[in-house]
Amino acid sequence: MGQMMKGKTAIVTGASRGIGKALACSAAGLGINLAIAARQYEPLKAAADDISAKYGVKVLPVAADVTKLEDLQNLVKKTREEFGRIDILINNAGVSSQYPFQQQPIEDFEKLVYTNYLGYVRMIRLVIEDMIKNRSGAVINMVSGSTLCDPIPRNFLVYSSLKVGLRAFSKGLFWELRDYGIKVTSILPGVTDTDLTGKLSDITADASRLMSTEAIENAVKFALTVPANVCPLEISVINQQTPWTAPVIPFKQQHPGK
Repeated sequence: MGQMMKGKTAIVTGASRGIGKALACSAAGLGINLAIAARQYEPLKAAADDISAKYGVKVLPVAADVTKLEDLQNLVKKTREEFGRIDILINNAGVSSQYPFQQQPIEDFEKLVYTNYLGYVRMIRLVIEDMIKNRSGAVINMVSGSTLCDPIPRNFLVYSSLKVGLRAFSKGLFWELRDYGIKVTSILPGVTDTDLTGKLSDITADASRLMSTEAIENAVKFALTVPANVCPLEISVINQQTPWTAPVIPFKQQHPGK
């Protein structure tokens, strides 16, 4: 089924490093041309050159802050101009903020909402008309394994609550758009070895609790290459020792942004 992906176009957000770059590489390995986005242009351009040289596909780097609607509109505009169509959207950009709720900076709330929820929903709204017109398409949203917990893990209340909302939105979107041939898949990963988790010292001290990005890449490949009449609605990719298996994240953590 991977042969069917050759020549299609995907947008991948948060793609200059970590999971985003890994997912962009996975898509490129299927012959998919890419528009990749991140806030800083230089590392994004380096990633684009690297992916293009390795996989022989076209890669368009577009600097974009997913919290800004005008940046998202520009990303979609430039993708259409370069490739003529948008077949796949991989929403991956994200930020984290871990605090006991009463200590969490209020300014973090807006950042989390605009990046981890509105950034995804706005991007989908901007590309969905292309997919409806083509009567095909795939939307893949990077959600979180923390949404499998009830109650959600302490120290992650705002972050995980938004991911719960995104998970619910993604399910509803599939049912609303499936008659157009559009697939919507949520990926629910456990704690992964990336910059985002690198400073969660109490969690990452035990390397067995961390996944590599390979498992997530394989999940995305699966979502993109199943038969046309199949949609993996959700794929949970959880390490056997992930702390998401119970809401026991310690309160005392070093904030990743510091």
